[in-house]
Amino acid sequence: MQINFFAAARAAAGISSLTVELGQLPTPTLAGLQAYLAREFTGTTPSGQTLADILPRCTFLVDGVAASGEQLDDSALLKQAERLDVLPPFAGG
Repeated sequence: MQINFFAAARAAAGISSLTVELGQLPTPTLAGLQAYLAREFTGTTPSGQTLADILPRCTFLVDGVAASGEQLDDSALLKQAERLDVLPPFAGG
């Protein structure tokens, strides 16, 4: 699955994208993906936030469809996913 980071998530991860196999995750869920990413990426943004700090506030698009908080533990959600976008809250105009 292709993971794409945007804005502060990109800054904390230090990369714009990566490929993750579901077998790399502790569980094949959004919660499992968040745990994996928080463990793998320990860098910080210029303001000192880690990816672990940012992920709980993010919106996730699974193959272009927003995943809500209730779906964080839904294992079916990621099984066929090809792309996941990590979108932190945006500000500005």
